[in-house]
Amino acid sequence: MHRRLLRQLNRRFMTVASDRPPLRVLFVCTGNSARSQIAEAVLNRKGRGRFEAFSAGSQPADRVHPLALATLRDAGIEWGSHPPRGLEGLDREHWDLIITVCDNARESCPIFPGQPVLAHRGMADPAAVEGSESRRRAAFNDALSLISRRIDLLLALPFEKLERLALEAGVKAIPDQTSRAWLSPAV
Repeated sequence: MHRRLLRQLNRRFMTVASDRPPLRVLFVCTGNSARSQIAEAVLNRKGRGRFEAFSAGSQPADRVHPLALATLRDAGIEWGSHPPRGLEGLDREHWDLIITVCDNARESCPIFPGQPVLAHRGMADPAAVEGSESRRRAAFNDALSLISRRIDLLLALPFEKLERLALEAGVKAIPDQTSRAWLSPAV
């Protein structure tokens, strides 16, 4: 039922928003090697035409985590094929929404001009999970599921009818804690 309602809302929004430029979203984490890269890929897939997603890190890693790439590939989600990048120069671009996905990035996120909506949706770093290969893969799959659900909720917001403050309140109301409802499979 929940998925069907989201699909209906998304279809209805696509007809209204087709003449509007896409909203530009920047996902920020520390290394830009896992969470933010996954979020960028998922939003670019699910929000195609309505959103244009990018990602960056406050302290970019040397490479995108191989399990992040494997998780996206296994889910059939195309990855943007860019190495981790920093925040340099991004503060000179226009952003409608900036979402930090880790506490460290939230603390070091620069000030962006143009008053974009800022939201923090922190989550555990799947790249920090140690142990067996299956345990690490499970952490990346859980991260993908959580990110996917948050993006579904973002896509369900009726942007064309909301003013800026209502949009900001709606984005901030998306749960930032993992719960049983967030853990059922979906992408």
